[in-house]
Amino acid sequence: MTVWLKGALGDAAAAAARTKGTYLNAHYRRLIRRMGKKRALVAVMHKIVIAAWHMLANDVGYQDLGPSYWQQHPQQARRRQQQLIAELSALGVDTSGLTPA
Repeated sequence: MTVWLKGALGDAAAAAARTKGTYLNAHYRRLIRRMGKKRALVAVMHKIVIAAWHMLANDVGYQDLGPSYWQQHPQQARRRQQQLIAELSALGVDTSGLTPA
C-alpha cells in the first residue's frame, strides 16, 4: 500500500472514530478498550477498506449499520446469555434448567 493511501486512510479512520452515532465510532470504542488507540485506528482503517471494496464490487452506496448494531445482533444476544449462565454457575447457582434461547 502506498504511503499516501495509508495517510488518507489514517485520516479517514481518525475522523470516523470521532463522529458520533455511527457504526465506525462504535467499533472504535469497542476495540480501544482492549487494543489501544493506534491498533483500534488500524482496525477502523481495515473496516473502511472492506466497506469501500463492497461498495465498488456491488455498485451500492454506503449504509451505516448504526452504533447499536452489535447490541441488536442475534449472535451477541446468545453470547451474552451464555456468559450470564456461566457467571451464575461460577457463583454456585443451579443452572441445569436454564438453556440459552
